[in-house]
Amino acid sequence: MLGGRYRLEERIASGGMGDVWRCVDDVLGRTVAVKILLPSLLEEPGFTERFRGEARTMASINHAGVVDIFDYGSDPATGAYLVMEYVEGDALSRTLTRVGRLTPARTMALVAQAADALYAAHQTGVVHRDVKPGNLLVRPNGTLVLTDFGIARSVGAAQLTAAGSVLGTASYISPEQAMGEQATQLSDVYALGVVAYQCLAGRRPFEGDNPLEIAMRHVREVPPPLPPDIPPQVRAIVERAMAKHPQARWSNAAEFGLVARRAAAELAAAGAGAGAPLPPPGTGPRSGGPVTPTPTPTPVIPAGARVPNSGGRAPAPVPAGYIRTGQLPGYLQQPVPQQRGMSTGLLVAIIVAVVLIAICIGAAVAILQGANAGNKTLGTVGGVVVSSMDSEGRLG
Repeated sequence: MLGGRYRLEERIASGGMGDVWRCVDDVLGRTVAVKILLPSLLEEPGFTERFRGEARTMASINHAGVVDIFDYGSDPATGAYLVMEYVEGDALSRTLTRVGRLTPARTMALVAQAADALYAAHQTGVVHRDVKPGNLLVRPNGTLVLTDFGIARSVGAAQLTAAGSVLGTASYISPEQAMGEQATQLSDVYALGVVAYQCLAGRRPFEGDNPLEIAMRHVREVPPPLPPDIPPQVRAIVERAMAKHPQARWSNAAEFGLVARRAAAELAAAGAGAGAPLPPPGTGPRSGGPVTPTPTPTPVIPAGARVPNSGGRAPAPVPAGYIRTGQLPGYLQQPVPQQRGMSTGLLVAIIVAVVLIAICIGAAVAILQGANAGNKTLGTVGGVVVSSMDSEGRLG
């Protein structure tokens, strides 16, 4: 029991800042999420005061896409903790692990929601500093909530290597943060661009053996191209968000959200939001490799429809908005052109030509025989000269 009020029920997440628990508020009788901070962070000079101040700022953000902050406290047994809204739904990271990729329309719709939430926070002076799929919660109805606002802001650059937070942070870190510069609103735009890239490609743009290598690749290298099946307008939106120089990115999160929402609407209107079937739960491919491209557009399949599977297995339901990584099924491949039969006109022309040739040859033979042997001609049949025969059946 925290603070004599919050009863811990289940640990639902862990990270470099601490553990998140599902708890019951015995005073108000509601379910909440409580993040218990690591004791080592509280030993940093001034951390407690900074964190309390930023928690107060976070609580002032009024936006449907930002997790609500209910309380802040300290318990002698566990240390400082933060009480937040409990969001029913899955982290985007879990969804990507299960299905591999999202369709461009679904990706842009989620990015637009996340960008709106970021802009609301930026308006209050809060920079997230840790935008990643694990901090994006998607409710069953498709709405998105961005969590852990302001918490990463309280940790200095030296804390980048804190145990448990390195890989996630380094994989989405902006070039300026990797170089030790102060994170800004445009750093959050870059990180959200990396999230969009992962949703579309089924993999993060940069991997490495350690956090430092990954961070330096964000600084020095151009990300691999997105798969060929990504529409040009979506490709351009993500590439601009991931520009190395902050001033080359979208000017703010609101602009990023606007273009993403417009692209999502255009793709949905064009029927580009449907996807291939998902693998059975627990057997889906993990991200980590490029998707086999197909030269034909993905067919429009209504949500919940059933499509044929290879291998004689039963058809699988098709949730809207997802694409399976790996080899695309046969019905999405380029169709083999059908062989055309011989036309009737061509067949008639060939028969006529053969008959004419036969007539000419027969006539020539008959003329030569008549001239050389003086044979008696009986008549013609079909234009071919026929000669008389002697009693023994020989041509005379």
